[in-house]
Amino acid sequence: MELLGLIPSFGGLLWTLAAFVLALSIIVGVHEYGHYIVGRWSGIHAEVFSIGFGPKIAGWTDRRGTHWQIAALPFGGYVRFAGDADAASVTAAPAATDAAARRRTLTGAPLWARAATIAAGPVFNFFFAALVFATLLLVRGVPLEAPVVGETKPLPVAHELVAGDLIRAIEGQPVETRADLAALTETLPERDLLRYAVERAGALREVAGPHPLPPLVDAVAPDSAAGDVGLMAGDVVLAIDGAPVATFAALRRAVENSEGRPLALRVWRAGTGEFDLVLVPRVTDVPTEAGFESRLMIGVVGAGAFAPQTATPGPFEALSHGVAQTADVITTSLSGLWHMIAGRISTCNLGGPVRIAETSAAAAEQGLASFVWFVAMLSAAIGLMNLFPVPVLDGGHLVLIGWEAATGRAPPEKVLRGLLVTGLALLLSLMVFATANDVGILC
Repeated sequence: MELLGLIPSFGGLLWTLAAFVLALSIIVGVHEYGHYIVGRWSGIHAEVFSIGFGPKIAGWTDRRGTHWQIAALPFGGYVRFAGDADAASVTAAPAATDAAARRRTLTGAPLWARAATIAAGPVFNFFFAALVFATLLLVRGVPLEAPVVGETKPLPVAHELVAGDLIRAIEGQPVETRADLAALTETLPERDLLRYAVERAGALREVAGPHPLPPLVDAVAPDSAAGDVGLMAGDVVLAIDGAPVATFAALRRAVENSEGRPLALRVWRAGTGEFDLVLVPRVTDVPTEAGFESRLMIGVVGAGAFAPQTATPGPFEALSHGVAQTADVITTSLSGLWHMIAGRISTCNLGGPVRIAETSAAAAEQGLASFVWFVAMLSAAIGLMNLFPVPVLDGGHLVLIGWEAATGRAPPEKVLRGLLVTGLALLLSLMVFATANDVGILC
């Protein structure tokens, strides 16, 4: 991909930058607020809380003496505590002579206070992600166990299912639970319309209904074959290379059997009608229970022909879901990193700021819920990254505090500066490598 190909239009560039800056500002704000509030609770004074770097655009000083500001370069942020000579909290300012004043500095605070303050940034990122995931579940609801039709999706075939229908059987095969319906999907005939037995208004009747899992697009992955050609959520793939496609399983098989050659898609879109697209499936590393697996994919997620009826979950159930989803992001990220280091998956999976910006814009285009979900996922990933034991990151600071706790003294200044330079070099090298992936220089 040529660099200029990343900028299809000036308006598109502005939208991408705006979505990226908004996503990053939210995540940085949460992270830095974690440092700030736990530091304040621990008795450490914060002198500056900044969203962005560089010259100040706007700011104010609160009654505790902390200056809150928005800076000109909105690609990060920091909290500068008393006792810091720089925003990275690596170099110490001259020590205060008064014991009480020194206790209010980051360097003069007890080890427990320093450790809690530094760890709070990533922890707040994790907590924020879990809270967002939980809130999304509260808004969307939890599907009922009974196979009740909640909402039918727009499809190119006319059918007789309506909201509130309780599905009792499909093609003569009984259905008692939503799990039964899911298990039945792979064994049903691959046709546009099937025979349903439903309970409606207390009476059992037979109606014509769509296949439960038609070739309906629920979401499109950014930076994918489908995303590049303009496929959208709600689109239905009617045919591939002239062969009719009636189910999402048939769509998946056609992609996997394509051997990476271009595929001609006939697509139906509500309000637009039918049109043609040509795309080329890409080899993608996807997480599995055993690790990662390379597959030919076009970058779409399937949707059911109808949404199930839902119920609002309790707060503990929602929070439990949020924590589990955050843990899943963390474990998947660690697994992916390990598999890249081991050479089992391509390093092309490592994305940098350009890919994050494009993904932010694509998520925003798919709606508020999609954008908020992406911000939560990115928050968990950035929280994890900050815990890596690299000196300029929070994890590196925690390692140094652990060293001080074990030995009773801080590392020598020369060692500290050497570690700082090494850490910066590692991060800059990783950023350059990831950006090269983004613009197609290496991948």
